[in-house]
Amino acid sequence: MSVEIERKFLVQNDDFKSESFAQKSIKQGYLNSDKNRTVRVRIADEKAFMTIKGRSNATGTTRFEWEKEIDKLEAENLLLLCEPSIIDKTRYLVKVGNHTFEVDEFYGDNKGLTVAEVELSSENELFTKPDWLSEEVTGQVKYYNSSISKHPFKNWD
Repeated sequence: MSVEIERKFLVQNDDFKSESFAQKSIKQGYLNSDKNRTVRVRIADEKAFMTIKGRSNATGTTRFEWEKEIDKLEAENLLLLCEPSIIDKTRYLVKVGNHTFEVDEFYGDNKGLTVAEVELSSENELFTKPDWLSEEVTGQVKYYNSSISKHPFKNWD
């Protein structure tokens, strides 16, 4: 059980790919995507997880998070019970200064959307912004994975 503090940004080009030190293929779905709590099932390469997240604070930077590794076969079966639709993405890890950015490139109904997140130890912690970052979208619910599973990027204006 922990508190997650992060900021989220749109990504304006693919420069992050050459800077990444690792990547993984992720499929995830939501058993519950209520705004007060989400229950997520995720398969990342050969590992699987169940995650529960609480409602974000007023700025959208901080929320409760609980995560536990589960059996991959169980996760595959749980994905069949999830709300439509399953998110498919590649996550790139990019070290910038003292922080690691997680950059998600989405596929399927969310193709064309690329979002970067950086986890912080406090809401006011300073960090280096790489050139490939664009607009900050922290706290904008439409960019939450639980939202794009219901309202995919291909349907945005």
